[in-house]
Amino acid sequence: MNIILTGFMATGKSDVGHELARLLNMKFVDTDLLIEKKVGVKISDIFAKKGEKYFRDVESEITLEVSEYDNCVISTGGGIVLRQENIDNLKKNGKIVNLKTSIKKILERVTGRSDRPLLNVKDKESEIKKLLETREQYYKKCNFSFDTTDTTPKEAAEKIIEILKDSNG
Repeated sequence: MNIILTGFMATGKSDVGHELARLLNMKFVDTDLLIEKKVGVKISDIFAKKGEKYFRDVESEITLEVSEYDNCVISTGGGIVLRQENIDNLKKNGKIVNLKTSIKKILERVTGRSDRPLLNVKDKESEIKKLLETREQYYKKCNFSFDTTDTTPKEAAEKIIEILKDSNG
């Protein structure tokens, strides 16, 4: 079984994912890195040169591949849940945990970074709110949700392990 982490950008998917994988002695997989490897360029360049639809198509291909993995912690991009097929594929052999955090914390974490193509706008806070509202219905389809606003990656990983154990027992 896999543990899949999704959620909005800057909620800690990679950091918490690495920690979960270490604590559980599982392999860590990052779908964004697999997409970059497959296409041969950074995600921000994929968005700029080929557009979001092309990115989402490649993301779905990668999702299908990683859904066949076993005993992995899989960190996904925040928009992976926008396609029901991705959710269905990931749930076949895993539990999907939606990581969330406050808008203030997201802003703090993304300020000064240029690798967030959906936030290359003047009013980042309004854009974050708009994207979160749009995606909320999709994030609700995850098996569990966990707020990382006031936790370290290690604390979040430990709590997620507890949640998953409780759900299996």
